[in-house]
This record gives sequence, C-alpha cells and structure tokens, in this order.
Amino acid sequence: MYNQQLKAFVCVADCGSFNKAAERLYLSPPSVMKQINALEKHLELKLFDRTNQGIRLTAAGQVIYRHAKFLFDYSAKAIEEARLQAAAVETTFCIGSSLLNPCKPFMDLWYQVNQEFPGYKLHIVPFEDDHRGILNEIGALGEKYDFLVGACDSVEWMNLCSFYQLGTYSHCCAVSREHPLAEKTSLTIEDLYGQTIMMVKRGDSKSVDGIREELEKHPEIRIEDIPQFYDIEVFNRCAQTQNVMLTLECWKDVHPSLVTIPVEWNHPIPYGLLYAKNASEDILRFLSLISSPLQVDN
Repeated sequence: MYNQQLKAFVCVADCGSFNKAAERLYLSPPSVMKQINALEKHLELKLFDRTNQGIRLTAAGQVIYRHAKFLFDYSAKAIEEARLQAAAVETTFCIGSSLLNPCKPFMDLWYQVNQEFPGYKLHIVPFEDDHRGILNEIGALGEKYDFLVGACDSVEWMNLCSFYQLGTYSHCCAVSREHPLAEKTSLTIEDLYGQTIMMVKRGDSKSVDGIREELEKHPEIRIEDIPQFYDIEVFNRCAQTQNVMLTLECWKDVHPSLVTIPVEWNHPIPYGLLYAKNASEDILRFLSLISSPLQVDN
C-alpha cells in the first residue's frame, strides 16, 4: 500500500547501513542505494548524510522517517480491517427489501434455521420500487443481494433468477376509499361491470393473463394496461381515479387511500425467495434446511 522505496528508506535508517539493510531486504547493496537515490530525487530532498563513519538522517529525513513509520502502522491496520470486513461479507446474507417486496417472509424463515449458520449475520438492503429499474435489481442477485422476496410468475423475472416458492397470494381489487365499491367485503365479476380495471399487459404473468381472459368474457368491463411491473405510482393513479386496480392481498397496506377487496375467483400467484442462478453453497444449504415454509401474515 506504499512505495517500496519508502520501505527501503526506513530499513536503511533503522539499520544505519546500506549493507545491513540490503541483508534484511534480501537485496544487493547497490540495489538499496539505487532505491534511496530514486526516492531522494523524487522528493527533491536529501534524506541521508553519507560520511566515512556511516550514514545518518538529515533533518528532512527525520520528518519523512517519522511519517513513514506512521504510514506503515496505518497501512497494517487498514489491511487488517479490510480482511475482517472481507470475512464478515463471506458470512453475511444480504436481503433486499422494499415497500412492495418486504423481507419479512425471509426473516421468519431465517429464525427457524439460523442456528445452522453460526457467526452469520443479516444485512437488509433497501431498494426503491420502480417499474423501470426492477429488472436491474433482480439482475443484481448474487452481487448486491443474496435474496429478494416477491410474488412472482413473471417470465422476465424468471429469466434472471431462480425461485423458491413459499406459498401463494390471492389476487384482489383495490379502489379508492370514495369509490362505490369500497364498502363491499368481497366482489363478484358482476360487481365490476361498468368499471375500468388497471392491470399489466398480457404475456408476462400466467396468473394475470388468466384473470384477463376471464374479464374479457364480460364486455361490460374495460381493461386499462399499466406498466409491466408495479410501483407506487400505479397505486397513486388508482387513488386519484375511479378505476379499479388489480392487486395482491399482501399489498393491502401499501397505500392508505386505497381499500383492498377480495374477489370471488381462483387466480393465485406464487410468492417466495428469489436468488441467483449461480447461487453459492451457503444459499443452497439455507434453502435445503427450510422444511415448513411459513405463510406471510396478512
């Protein structure tokens, strides 16, 4: 982490001799003198007085020597700290967490098996729900994150990661609190007549495509395509309009201005742990130890 010429300089000062320093450094005396000369030239300072009785540090040399010793000590501490940090990273699971993809399901599982990972720590890494950037977050599995938690049957997501299913969520409908449907405790397809339903476009989610096919049998229901992946702006749009939004039971508390209502249909979506396709042995061992996946509290 420092100039090797500086190491030679300190060694010469400690030994009081080029020859003795050369022995300690396993170099030839001319090689050591060459390094000292190069250092003096680089600094434009005379560091040693050379006499028939030997060598001694000049006033400038004493200053450089004092600071060089400090630099060596500081470098050693920095290297040790870096090694400790590297060891900590190797024994840390990094879990991504966002408003729509909270890490609680992972935490519930972790405390079932954490005794099998002595010394391991968890590090929660927050990220923003952004429909334009979510694929980058999924692609960061194995580097930025070890695990993400999500409800997913997205073809695009699955092209980027592996998936361990924990259970399923139900698709529901969300409306603003002022919407005529807000007082209902459950909905039928007929309740949606005359409404505009916000949902992602066809082709990426098998479960959402199934709902679309069912709704398309009822011309009284209009469908509005929204961004491929949800973020808070989709929830804001629902709150600001009289439209109905296709949502999940686990998102019922995401937006305080919306009411989430169950629907009498059968279109579950899997949820679980997302992890890198080239997962490490520790990640695979964690997954193998999960014996009874937990259902997320709703």
